Amino acid sequence: MAKAPDPSRRALLATGTAVGGALAVGGGTAAPARAAAPAGEARPPRGTQAAPHVSPDIWRTVLDDADPVWQRMPASWYEGPFLGNGLLGSGIYAEPGGNAVRFNVQHSEVQDHRPEFGSLFGLARLPIGYFTLEPVGTITGLDWRLRLRDAELTGTLITTAGSLTLRAFVHSSADLLTVEVTPSEGERGFRWVFHPAVAISPRAAFKPIPQGYTANPPATIEKHGEVTASVQPLLAGGRHVTAWQEVARHRSRTLYATVAHSHPGATARDRALRTVRTARAVPFDVHALPHRAWWHRYYRKSFLSLPDARLQRFYWIQLYKVAAAARKDAPVMATSGPWLEPTPWPNTWWNLNVQLEYWLIHGSNHLELDAVTRALSEFRDQLGAEVAAPWRGDSYGIPRTTDTRLVNGGATPGDLGYGVGIPGQDPPTPEVGNLTWALHNVWLSYRHTMDETILRDVLFPLLRKAVNYYLHFLSPGSDGKLHLPATFSPEYGVNAPDCNYDLMLLRWGCRTLLESAELLGRRDPLAGRWREVLAKLTPYPVDGDGFMIGAGVPFAKSHRHYSHLLAVYPLYEITGRTADERALIEKSLAHWVGFEGALQGYTFTGAASISALLGKGDDALAYLGQLMTRFIQPNTMYKESGPVIETPLSAAQSLHDMVCQSWGGTIRVFPSLPAVWRDLVVHDFRTQGAFLLSAVREKGVTRWVRLTSEAGAPCVVRHGIVGAVEVRDDRGRPMTYERTGEGEIRLPLRKGRSALITSAGDAPDLTIRPVTPGEPAPRWGLPA
Repeated sequence: MAKAPDPSRRALLATGTAVGGALAVGGGTAAPARAAAPAGEARPPRGTQAAPHVSPDIWRTVLDDADPVWQRMPASWYEGPFLGNGLLGSGIYAEPGGNAVRFNVQHSEVQDHRPEFGSLFGLARLPIGYFTLEPVGTITGLDWRLRLRDAELTGTLITTAGSLTLRAFVHSSADLLTVEVTPSEGERGFRWVFHPAVAISPRAAFKPIPQGYTANPPATIEKHGEVTASVQPLLAGGRHVTAWQEVARHRSRTLYATVAHSHPGATARDRALRTVRTARAVPFDVHALPHRAWWHRYYRKSFLSLPDARLQRFYWIQLYKVAAAARKDAPVMATSGPWLEPTPWPNTWWNLNVQLEYWLIHGSNHLELDAVTRALSEFRDQLGAEVAAPWRGDSYGIPRTTDTRLVNGGATPGDLGYGVGIPGQDPPTPEVGNLTWALHNVWLSYRHTMDETILRDVLFPLLRKAVNYYLHFLSPGSDGKLHLPATFSPEYGVNAPDCNYDLMLLRWGCRTLLESAELLGRRDPLAGRWREVLAKLTPYPVDGDGFMIGAGVPFAKSHRHYSHLLAVYPLYEITGRTADERALIEKSLAHWVGFEGALQGYTFTGAASISALLGKGDDALAYLGQLMTRFIQPNTMYKESGPVIETPLSAAQSLHDMVCQSWGGTIRVFPSLPAVWRDLVVHDFRTQGAFLLSAVREKGVTRWVRLTSEAGAPCVVRHGIVGAVEVRDDRGRPMTYERTGEGEIRLPLRKGRSALITSAGDAPDLTIRPVTPGEPAPRWGLPA
């Protein structure tokens, strides 16, 4: 151990940084609607302010309430606290079979580089290792709290020799795990021990190892002055390095640890040593200042409070989790985020997982976490390389599984990886729609920001080539319609011609390309072909039970995935506009969830969001209730043959879908609330069109709705206020609007301006505050 002087707080603040995501917003403006406000309504005095009052304390209130606690020792990944910054992650739980606490050390950039063994072995994420905190006495108890607001684990470990008080965090803007331990007198001899992991694909614990594949060589432990490094060489060149040092100050000892990865070069060791040597001079509290400031700013971008204490706490933990697992400049989240464990899913999965992992960033106003748009754009050349050679000149695709750079490797069909298939051929499995679905996430990022650079530079050119791949295989049938040969609907297990998964994505893709070309002012030579597809594409196959998997392939067995329902959700191409369409959705939903056996957690998040589309808030809540009871683990993680994180994150989006929907050019406020949610508050919720929504519901009545436009896009809002309304601008002056339907108005909102909607004559309190829960609920974690 080394002793280090305490630098001044001023010195750290002069050099420390906290990375915040600045959201660039652009796009055109729409001509405002012109209609007189209804006559005879009460008006506030000129100059009355129409902005809500928001106290910074509201975030402290809900976050402190949501903190998970541990008064029993967590035994696994599914029970313990977790820390992270999108790159470095640490899951914390008891050392199996030992008298110690494990602090896992994993990093989302650390992977193998042997593409000949495919994405699931040769390009898999690699385990790094873990520290054990080993006390003098036998552990007899603990009292821990994961403080969400500060992204910091605090608490005490009780032993037969005394106690260990700890504080730990992974820095928001540096790859640094910092753990401060203050021992009682009897525990002054505690120690830290690092255990390097075998650098082999985690899938090896579940599936046969391919011929010729071996683990990487063992790590070596090196001393570099007072810093220790575990250097893990890779057979393909490069290395990853874990470096650490413990520093004593007063009665406490602080562990500083980091991970660096380099390939094909060997720079990782120098970078890791430099990080620790820089960090060790700075005490815990000073390091924590910019870290905490980042997290405080992060949470204040939006606010949601609902009367279900258990779900509200769950929601705020998901906001913590997604920022601990994602950053725009980090790799797209793998199935277990940065908290790698033994898993059959040791890489990034593109046929559902990625899409669900990132949905909640839009409504919660956290586009700074959008790695999907960045990665698809940055590695677009790889999207061409992943399709078979005859189509690489004008087509893009993404495999089911990839590494951090979207590479699948030289995999053959089977357990090595799942490449982009070829319609009508098997092998490989003809799964071809994953890129188009991933680009729907990019489209959501465009729609929620109206940033034209996303549309022009990423979505349009990538979607054009993704749709082009389909166009090579469409052919006319005897019915005059365009048909697709057999493709694969994730993850039903049976190929089908005119597969609904692909028909739905193709129709959405052609429609989006035409709309995008118009917005961008482009005369694209393929526009005629896109229109032909929309006019002649065969209808979606349906039977007496609803949507089929494809032509001739009914939905006839339990199936966790809603790949055959994408036109309903999340594409919102079929929304129940007519009685027959609504009946089709209801029938398909009931038939899908009616088969027990293969249903998994995300089955119920999808069912909840489809129910929310139909305005069935009680059903949506019931589905989320089943999810919580059957699948969500004590720390809100999720298990499906191994650690995966997409399902809890998508449950947060299901809550969003109950609170606000903005598909089809209309903002729907509180569209699907269960009857028991009589009070609800939302603030700065981001909608399509780049609007920020604030709204309050009290005693079952929506009191007020406020919208702020960031882009000047057309604004149609279904406000949910019964009876006549009045609208005021951001200076409290009466504002013109146009009625477009029952409870729906069009507002002429220019960029940067706001509108407040209330019942006529009402002057509600515009304070944003947490609602009172209907009944108490246990905290997440392992409370006593």
